[in-house]
Amino acid sequence: MKSTTKDYRHIQFCDDRSQVDIKQLQTLFKLAAFWARERCSEDLEIAVANSNPIVTAWDGEEMIGFARGTSDGIYRATIWDVVIHPDYQGGGLGRKLVETVLSHPLMCRVERVYLMTTHQQKFYERIGFEYNQSTTMVLYNQPMESLPRTEHNSVNQTADAVSIGG
Repeated sequence: MKSTTKDYRHIQFCDDRSQVDIKQLQTLFKLAAFWARERCSEDLEIAVANSNPIVTAWDGEEMIGFARGTSDGIYRATIWDVVIHPDYQGGGLGRKLVETVLSHPLMCRVERVYLMTTHQQKFYERIGFEYNQSTTMVLYNQPMESLPRTEHNSVNQTADAVSIGG
């Protein structure tokens, strides 16, 4: 009987942000990440530049996995945008991707690591995450141009507007 288990020993994991190929990342998101299908390359470049660690998975020259984190290095961290190409799912690569992020020096000492997921709770529970209903809140930021201008949110207030000693 022939084994149906795929051999992924040749897959390479990389935590060098400079190796992220934004075009391949866009393709990967379009294939496997419903929440990130419409992200433009300029925004992805900003997200990558402001995230640490970044972990990618490679089959030769093809990026087949991606995850990124943000962390203060001691108290809190968040894992973002975990994605594995559909042809490579189910073979433990997603788990290895997350574990590689978690083992990074900026992540491994933090008190709590957060992530958000719509459909993959069971996957993350197998890695050690716990469902937490009570701590997640969200603020849908508006672009600064769309906010009404008031004296409270004006960034250009001058010292003239403040009465000193008068």
